[in-house]
Amino acid sequence: MELNGIVESLENKSILVSGATGFLAKSTTTNTHLFLSFKGLHRVKQSLTESTLFASFHAVFVEKILRVQPNVKKLFLLLRAADSKSAKQRLNTEVIGKEVFKVLKQKCGTSLDSFILEKVTPVAGDISYENLGINDSDLREQIWSEVDVVLNFAATTNFEERYDDALGINTFGAKNVVDFAKKCKKLQMLVHVSTAYVCGERPGLILEKAFEMGETLNGTSGLDIEQELKMMEGKLYELRAMEATKEEEKTAMKELGLKRTIDSLIVGYGKGKLTSFLGSHESVMDLIPGDIVVNAIIVAMVTHANQPSENIYQVSSSLKNPMKAPMLRDLGYRYFSKKPWINKEGNPVIVNKAVLYTSMASFQNYMAIRYMIPLKGLELANTAFCQFFRGVYMDMNMKIKFVMRMVELYRPYVFFEGVFDDLNSERLRMAVRANEAEAKMFYFDPKCIDWEFYFMNIHLPGVVRYLFK
Repeated sequence: MELNGIVESLENKSILVSGATGFLAKSTTTNTHLFLSFKGLHRVKQSLTESTLFASFHAVFVEKILRVQPNVKKLFLLLRAADSKSAKQRLNTEVIGKEVFKVLKQKCGTSLDSFILEKVTPVAGDISYENLGINDSDLREQIWSEVDVVLNFAATTNFEERYDDALGINTFGAKNVVDFAKKCKKLQMLVHVSTAYVCGERPGLILEKAFEMGETLNGTSGLDIEQELKMMEGKLYELRAMEATKEEEKTAMKELGLKRTIDSLIVGYGKGKLTSFLGSHESVMDLIPGDIVVNAIIVAMVTHANQPSENIYQVSSSLKNPMKAPMLRDLGYRYFSKKPWINKEGNPVIVNKAVLYTSMASFQNYMAIRYMIPLKGLELANTAFCQFFRGVYMDMNMKIKFVMRMVELYRPYVFFEGVFDDLNSERLRMAVRANEAEAKMFYFDPKCIDWEFYFMNIHLPGVVRYLFK
């Protein structure tokens, strides 16, 4: 595997980035899967600072390209917007306005605005539609004639997403990106980025290999996305024929499909609302900082440009630098014990070390004793006292059902027994090590991550700063 100068190779390149504000809104995420290809498809499966932690992948990517190679020709950023004015507004607030651009702002000074105007073009569109929903025909033709690389970040990772929206973005959106890329006359590379958990719940070593069209996670064949589309459209027709309300339609479409982020757990724990975690003592939490993923994307782009091939890279930590569930629990306790969150009343929230339930059975027993039995008693009292406790009962019942639903959603991940192979990624790292300066500039070795330092000094302070309300 040969690798020419990375920075030099980016000069005079035009890159279309889809999903420029959406996918995995925080830059520390579960492992990432990158698939790369020449006029086909390349996938990458998923520096450590708070500013990169809570910027989007796309903001981190755009900032990195502009900072290391100011002579890049053009970055076209596809933004989900109704028109060019709305797209420009989203560019300024959701990409350029992020703190991750602090270094670039210092470097460019007063010339930043003119530099951005020259190098970055916001494109109003939506990957759920043909031609990515780009209605400006002149701009669409310009992209087709100029773009060298198409990079697709667009996806929804919300477990409770409406099925029609999830299908439109994650399935047909990816197809629309491929179809659009085929019309790009100078195309050297198509890069698709997704979560590596597209592998399903399989245990053991998970190789960097592609699924074939129609192949399913359970090993059977015959998956037909057109049939899925017809089923979804049929369900919508049925709901509307029944004159279902918007809320009923939303609920029904959510049920057809299945938000996950470790940060929601951290927020709940730091605020004293979460006292336990699910996960075995050997559960590996495959996490990877977003700037490491962006570095891997850039290196892979340069390595495989104009090479007719398909390559998958799993940018992950479970094989080389695994972090286990008890470590996250212990680090959270240490951090919030030293620096407790101050609530609205001005009082510090004192946390205890969270209980780790190592099986669904042990958690269900805890819920039965702690909540379900008291709830049953409240139900009987409510009946005896003519619905006097109805409000309290309904609220408690709703919260318990929500917790149990979230536990079911998280279960495949907290008890995940797979380890992601990264042999392809290691070969890529070996190629970049030949140039020491660029190896430092585009590092993406998970072994460089000190998880204790990272969580105590970067991730947890970032969660408190950006997510605690």
